[in-house]
Amino acid sequence: MAKIAFLGLGVMGYPMAGHLQKAGHEVTVYNRTTAKAEGWAAATGGRSAPTPREAAQNADFVMACVGNDDDLRSVCLGEDGAFNGMKPGAIFVDHTTVSAEVTAELYARAKDAQLGFVDAPISGGQAGAENGVLSVMCGGDAADYDKAAPVMEAYARICRRIGESGAGQMTKMCNQIAIAGLVQGLSEALHFAEKAGLDGRAVVEVISQGAAGSWQMANRYETMLDDEFEHGFAVDWMRKDLGICLDTADDIGASLPVTALVDQFYKDVQKLGGGRWDTSSLIKRLRALG
Repeated sequence: MAKIAFLGLGVMGYPMAGHLQKAGHEVTVYNRTTAKAEGWAAATGGRSAPTPREAAQNADFVMACVGNDDDLRSVCLGEDGAFNGMKPGAIFVDHTTVSAEVTAELYARAKDAQLGFVDAPISGGQAGAENGVLSVMCGGDAADYDKAAPVMEAYARICRRIGESGAGQMTKMCNQIAIAGLVQGLSEALHFAEKAGLDGRAVVEVISQGAAGSWQMANRYETMLDDEFEHGFAVDWMRKDLGICLDTADDIGASLPVTALVDQFYKDVQKLGGGRWDTSSLIKRLRALG
């Protein structure tokens, strides 16, 4: 069992930290909203700290799951940042989806401070976090990953090192690119079924058993048909992620025409007031078009 700090108690981080505590680790949490951290501690028997630095003191591992590049820098760096409280040899594991640039920056800063750094973005949504069955894609030094992997098993269905530092974030970009196209295709299929006067549930029952089947179809078609979009990853966050994908594609010379198009479709969803709707709300845009 390890001494662990967990930074960020959003819809993903809150249950992930809980799984670590339940597994027998000694967990101290930090959250920007102090009351949420104190509530987590009261509910789980863990501890809370007022700053990332204090949460990280004497920890063997520091996990983070925050919002974006700036949020990650804020919990890592500065006088109250985790790096300033971590002991030499401790390992920072970043579960946030961020840019390759900030990952490279923080990996270098960690090395200068004699710390390990593993980029380990996650996929599986809120349900995956709550049920402890996330997919964790990792980059970083093999020795650091080998130490951190057994800890991440508390909330992972699969955890794999893809390569050197940054490979985890690049893999998460692949994940988001694939999801964007899948959700748009599913939205168009269900919209077409509605326009054709077909029973959408009957259609999915048949086509999901063939080559068209996917996780998105199995887990989102019913709520899409019911016009309910409060069940997953928010459009605002997806646009943040797709922006990272598109910027990185420009840097490496990759062509992402479908991703670029779907990103603009999500922008249309935001204009409909759907920034906090889940990503399956692409079908709302099609219905709004008539």
